Amino acid sequence: MKPFAYERATDAAGAVAAVARRPGAVFLAGGTNLVDNLRLEIAGPDVLVDVSRVLDSEIEELPGGGLRIGAGMRNADLAADMRVRSRYPALAQALLSGASGQLRNLATTGGNLLQRTRCSYFRDPATPCNKREPGSGCSALEGHTRHHAILGASEHCVAIHPSDMAVAMLAFDAVVRVEGPGGARELALADLHRLPGDEPQRDVTLEHGELIVGVDLPALPIAARSAYRKVRDRASYAFALVSVAAAVELGDDGDSMADVRIACGGLAHKPWRATIAEAQLRGGPATEAAFHAAAHAELSEAQPLRDNAFKVPMATGALVATLRELTAP
Repeated sequence: MKPFAYERATDAAGAVAAVARRPGAVFLAGGTNLVDNLRLEIAGPDVLVDVSRVLDSEIEELPGGGLRIGAGMRNADLAADMRVRSRYPALAQALLSGASGQLRNLATTGGNLLQRTRCSYFRDPATPCNKREPGSGCSALEGHTRHHAILGASEHCVAIHPSDMAVAMLAFDAVVRVEGPGGARELALADLHRLPGDEPQRDVTLEHGELIVGVDLPALPIAARSAYRKVRDRASYAFALVSVAAAVELGDDGDSMADVRIACGGLAHKPWRATIAEAQLRGGPATEAAFHAAAHAELSEAQPLRDNAFKVPMATGALVATLRELTAP
């Protein structure tokens, strides 16, 4: 592990200032991803600024029934909160399917959103990786690609974003609250993560020194009828091959889709909002044929690699099964 200095922040403003003035400084909260990267010498910051004691770790009620989640909230506590379980069940399910119980007790809301988009080649310093060393090449393109992206990738990177929590939050139009050198701002979660393009080393749109301090879940009645489905190689502590977070509102007749929200994981460099499928389903019949057609429309631009063409039928099946579950009488 490369040597680094350590500072413990006493407030958010001080933490932001401490990181912003030094290009080699980073924030440390739960550390479940960062510490791994330090051990592997993938990350080599000069300074760790500990924000674990300054970030809010509570849930606040918002007008109309929404929730404001502190960035320091532990994943285990968030999943167990009855307001989350009743109003946003897909989020609770997503949190419980992510990592081990021990890691959920340590991982934070803000840290979960900022974990690196990565693959096995990123974690192997002996192989070229454009995320570690821009311009060095992408080993995955000619390597093992079972877990890699089929949507939104580029010739520079085909890694997938690993968060389960972010997929569910994306389906619920979450808003990220940020404090930085230029003051406080808010941005849609959909705008937080990036597709790789020609800068795969940049996972998020935040500027250096900007700190996530909270996430707002808007009041969204449709979210109460939601579910998260994760398909993976083993039942515990595995990233998704494919995942689906969906919420539905049936029409008055019970046979049509008045509204629908869908987000997917395991398919792209960022959590993927299935806007094409949503548009095709909204206002139409709540039938299995319609679900299949919407899934095919969403995945029509998929570009599978050598080892992961199975993700197209797998994602179709996961989406259809989730919608079937949510629309059952």
